[in-house]
Amino acid sequence: MTSIKEQAAISRLLSFLQEWDNAGKVARSHILDKFIETNQGKTAPELEQEFSQGASLFLVRLTTSLRITYMTDSCLEKLLRSIGIFLSAVSSNRYLIEFLEVGGVLTLLEILGLEKIKEEAKKESVKLLQVIANSGRTYKELICESYGVRSIAEFLAKSKSEETQEEVQVLLDSLVHGNPKYQNQVYKGLIALLPCESPKAQQLSLQTLRTAQPIIGTTHPSIVDCVLKVLGTMHLEVQYEAIELIKDLVGYDVRQALLKGLVALLIPSVKEISKLQAKILSAHPQPADVFAAGRGRQGHRCFVQMFPLVAEHVRKCMGEELYQLFLSNAEDLYMKIDSIQADILAANTVNVTKALCLHGSSYSMNTLYGSRDSAQMAYLTHFEEDVESKE
Repeated sequence: MTSIKEQAAISRLLSFLQEWDNAGKVARSHILDKFIETNQGKTAPELEQEFSQGASLFLVRLTTSLRITYMTDSCLEKLLRSIGIFLSAVSSNRYLIEFLEVGGVLTLLEILGLEKIKEEAKKESVKLLQVIANSGRTYKELICESYGVRSIAEFLAKSKSEETQEEVQVLLDSLVHGNPKYQNQVYKGLIALLPCESPKAQQLSLQTLRTAQPIIGTTHPSIVDCVLKVLGTMHLEVQYEAIELIKDLVGYDVRQALLKGLVALLIPSVKEISKLQAKILSAHPQPADVFAAGRGRQGHRCFVQMFPLVAEHVRKCMGEELYQLFLSNAEDLYMKIDSIQADILAANTVNVTKALCLHGSSYSMNTLYGSRDSAQMAYLTHFEEDVESKE
């Protein structure tokens, strides 16, 4: 037989559940407020004691209400926070299983994709998914099997709250760890995020990719193009993360592709070249042939061959061996140099423009550049005038 004390506790529980069942929207909101305030941080045994060993009876009411009302956003944030008290409690595996058995994961993922739902409610949904993912490999697999990676990645790209986006990053980081069956799926999802329009999403994706890469061990073919395109952003924090990821990727099989891509980024686009050509032609019609001969990937080599003073400075900076390699095959120079030669290029620099201008003030043009035709002389004159105007 139950004691008088136990009977009283059961009576209070039944009264509480009846109050919930009969309450309207406003009354339920007050009940949830009180529940959150008094039970935040409690363990599963403490919750059972609070509800006279019938805590699951209230949890099932919360999950039912969530499934019925989540599309209308009625008390949604409070419902999610209340469910979170159960799922995050110590020794709460029983509550977790009860929530998952009624399709809790699918409901949370659907909430992320609904436009009418407030951002705060979506953030609470992400936090619940974090709790589920952190409960073990089986639960991470359940999220991924429910098309969770795509839903979560799309939400990260569309979210307008940086705080919420950071919570999503925590979730994706959890899904990439201890999840061998689906870690590649998460990895590909992160790469797919790089072209998105949200700078914060790009930054967080790049950070998470740095964590994921050593776990995955191999690279995806699309990562090189995606990361290199991100370098064109105007957001410095995104550029920084992209550069750091590139440093990591150098140690993988995409090293050569990265190097080619980076060198290609140093080459002016056709559009940029056309603008420069138009500017020069408008000022000096004659040097067209000079400019045309020097544009493209061989531009630097042509400039050296045309002007002895430039050649002299470049030879001193590069050293004879590297200089001859530069003259013989400038196209593949960056692919053939070793680490020592790369350090030489990085350390030995010269401002050719200033060198030309300084020498030009003391010597005649013929002495400086050798005997050149009028078109080349006009080009040099325009070049120096352009530099002076910028300074």
